[in-house]
Amino acid sequence: MTDSLNKGTAEVAVLREEMQDVVENNILRFWLDKMVDNENGGFYGRIDADEVLQPEAEKGAILNARILWSFSAAYRVLGNPEYLEAATRAKEYIIDHFIDKEYGGVYWSLDYKGNPSDTKKQFYAIGFAIYGMSEYARATGDREALECALQLFDCIEEHAFDHQYNGYIEACTREWGEIADMRLSELDANFPKSQNTHLHIIEPYANLYRCLKEFREKDSCDYVPVIGSVLPIGVTVPEETVLRVEAALRNIIGIFTDKILNPETHHLDLFFEMDWTRGAGRLESYGHDIECSWLMHEAALVLGDQDVLAKVEPIVREVAKASEKGLRPDGSMIHEANLDTGHVDDDLHWWVQAENVVGWANLYQHFGDEQALERAVRCWNYIKTQIIDWEHGEWHWSRHPDGTLNTVDDKAGFWKCPYHNSRMCLEIIERFG
Repeated sequence: MTDSLNKGTAEVAVLREEMQDVVENNILRFWLDKMVDNENGGFYGRIDADEVLQPEAEKGAILNARILWSFSAAYRVLGNPEYLEAATRAKEYIIDHFIDKEYGGVYWSLDYKGNPSDTKKQFYAIGFAIYGMSEYARATGDREALECALQLFDCIEEHAFDHQYNGYIEACTREWGEIADMRLSELDANFPKSQNTHLHIIEPYANLYRCLKEFREKDSCDYVPVIGSVLPIGVTVPEETVLRVEAALRNIIGIFTDKILNPETHHLDLFFEMDWTRGAGRLESYGHDIECSWLMHEAALVLGDQDVLAKVEPIVREVAKASEKGLRPDGSMIHEANLDTGHVDDDLHWWVQAENVVGWANLYQHFGDEQALERAVRCWNYIKTQIIDWEHGEWHWSRHPDGTLNTVDDKAGFWKCPYHNSRMCLEIIERFG
């Protein structure tokens, strides 16, 4: 047993060292050197698969919110002032350009000059803005970011929450009216509720609640006056604010355990009608399963309710177990499958590999599962040899099942952000520090 523990400790130490090098010198360096838009503000919208910058590409809310989260978290964990500068740039650009000053929420996309392009309100994107703003507040104590996160939280609760059947709808018009096409992307089915949007609401709600608890413990907001314009004013978080976020987090954990989880297969079903009737057929998304396993666990840990944790922890392990269906012998994980049609998307996406590492590392950390650590290490070795672009920086979008590189999808873009991969690195650094 001692030899096994020593081996695990040694493997984790190597993981931490390698991941700190990758997050700083491969991922974040790429975004600092190649994606800062000094002409029109914020960050460029796209670098294509051929490493060609597209300076007039649209700027997406998801991309910019994920940049904000990534650099905020990196600054909080690693303390590099360059990361604070990038995070502040992202925060200010979102507030100045993406926030809808008239109706609230965030625009879906802007043109390259920062003017609203698609003004619909997709709650997935608003969730990511909360995630980024709350992480910036955690990293800096910034009052403006916290207040922005809370305003966006109110937008979701007011306009997306389904008081009849529980849960959150996908999207609204700019003015919060009904919208016919609720899809997150052209790849999704058009249903009013989805696992993916709920996943990326539980994620920011957990982070916002953690942020509020940290502020309450300090009893003030001590802004770090290095960069930015917010005055260092003390902020006491009202108790009712903390309780509202806590209640919402508690509720969405229950939505996952009682509505989204398929009790027969232990996979997370993907699309739903308003009354939670499952739609779009028998779909399995292995990357979302393993990602959800640790994000649901994180939410329960942040909530801090032992009864909730006792209910969630067996489910965490069941969902991770179900995701094994997507594992390959080399440690990588395929994307998803449609059991009705027999179609399997067995491309090896960058984000799935990143979440695969964190999901198994989570089981090792909290349950002592040594096989899970082996899986995390095996997938990391796959990432190092097959997904990371050591020459140009950042990660390739994916490899095909035959091992050939995906030479079509973006290196950086609307959906290709420094989030899944930087978070994987930062999670390992923090968890095993």
